[in-house]
Amino acid sequence: MLGQISITMQELNLQTLIPMLIPICGGLLILIIDLIKENLHKSFYVMMTILILFVDFGSVLSLVVNDRGFFDVILVDGIAIVTQLLILVTSMLFIPLALTSKRFHEFSYPEFFALFLFMIAGFQFMVTSDNLILIFVGLETASLSLYTLIAMHNRSNSYEAAVKYFTMGAVAAGFFAMGSALIYATTGSVELYAIKDVLGERINEPGLLFVIIGGGILLLVSFAFKISLFPFHTWVPDVYEGASAPLAGYMSIVPKIATFVVALRVFGVYIDLGIEPIRIIIMTLAVLTMTLANIMALVQEDVKRMLAYSSISHAGFVMAALALGTTKGNVGIFVYYALFMFTNLGAFTMLWISRHKKRRYSLRFDHPYEKFAGLIKVIPMGAVVMALFMLSLAGVPPFSVFWGKLYVMSAAVDAGYIWLAIVMGLNSAVAAYYYLKLIVYMFLKEPNRDMNTVYYNISKPLMVIIGIAVIVTVTSVFFFQQLLSYVTYMIDYSVI
Repeated sequence: MLGQISITMQELNLQTLIPMLIPICGGLLILIIDLIKENLHKSFYVMMTILILFVDFGSVLSLVVNDRGFFDVILVDGIAIVTQLLILVTSMLFIPLALTSKRFHEFSYPEFFALFLFMIAGFQFMVTSDNLILIFVGLETASLSLYTLIAMHNRSNSYEAAVKYFTMGAVAAGFFAMGSALIYATTGSVELYAIKDVLGERINEPGLLFVIIGGGILLLVSFAFKISLFPFHTWVPDVYEGASAPLAGYMSIVPKIATFVVALRVFGVYIDLGIEPIRIIIMTLAVLTMTLANIMALVQEDVKRMLAYSSISHAGFVMAALALGTTKGNVGIFVYYALFMFTNLGAFTMLWISRHKKRRYSLRFDHPYEKFAGLIKVIPMGAVVMALFMLSLAGVPPFSVFWGKLYVMSAAVDAGYIWLAIVMGLNSAVAAYYYLKLIVYMFLKEPNRDMNTVYYNISKPLMVIIGIAVIVTVTSVFFFQQLLSYVTYMIDYSVI
């Protein structure tokens, strides 16, 4: 007769679940309110969503570092806290943009905000666990919500973008499941800390290393789809083009941050055990991604697609930091994205000021370079702001992304990979060309006669969000050291 298992509430430590339960309950509350009272103005749902995110932000700050809960599958370490804060800040910047849209109807649906909150909960589950099953559940929860959010944008190519993203996501899920199955078959556990202990004892067994490397490669392929590493990046430009500009900017940040954290936890095990083939593969993919994405960005005729390839290149840049396997490299991942997210979301949001349901200036593209010709004469402040974002993305000092690039390159040098730092520097120089190309169009070209009536949609919410992004981009030099100190402190209290 089996003995009774006694589990106390203290052992469950349900407090660790609160940050995930808040957006889930918030999403359900929005759906219930819609059932009770239909056709409420979207501003109500926007303010409600922001309030839920603020409460969630506070709950994350109240967590105890290096705590476990809910049968020990929830892990609250420094990485989990920092990542959740980045996700929530980006989300709070994104949601007010719903108030700027009059031509697109997705923001009018309460389901949009409910799905958005469910997506955030999925990402939070991903980053607060070292259990491969819970990571998979969080990944799919977030992904399924995101597919639907893309499809809700009522453009002719939005459904196509959603289907492409869904297809790539399904393939990635398959690789993740197979990789996890191989690792479980050889170690008997899906907990990363237990997997590390088993591999540490049995690493020299014949054939074991081969299977473990195979499992790691399958997981790497899965992450490569989500992070958009070469050669699994081809879906990105089409999906970003089909999504709304702010959502494309959001997709270039939050899903990648969450996936980087999972990759950091998983491949941290391989790197700590000295399994060099995995490190070499990661570093090779990182170099190929940043280089080939930059080359593709050079020949783009659409600003949105250029920014899509730009985000792929930045992902490769950060992936190189992950491959270093040092504390400084790990800190660089979070510092880079903390600075990058404001600039990149701001750049995509600038495309939102010229949105239209039907293409007006090109049969193929929504945002051709010609559309921005002479912008300095049409809307001077808009041209200056977009130029600031482009200079920051190019890594020009003293703007925000420069400090992130400099720190990651210094981490590569400190780890002994001087050649990698040189490759990063050369790629930054190449990227400057296509960023400066847009600045040339805005400041040195004559405006197109048919485009003088396009720049009307500058509402107060959009101005506030872009203003915040500009302030962070320009003033980062004054708070970079404080950001670095906080992230370093939190990473030191992490289980990697």
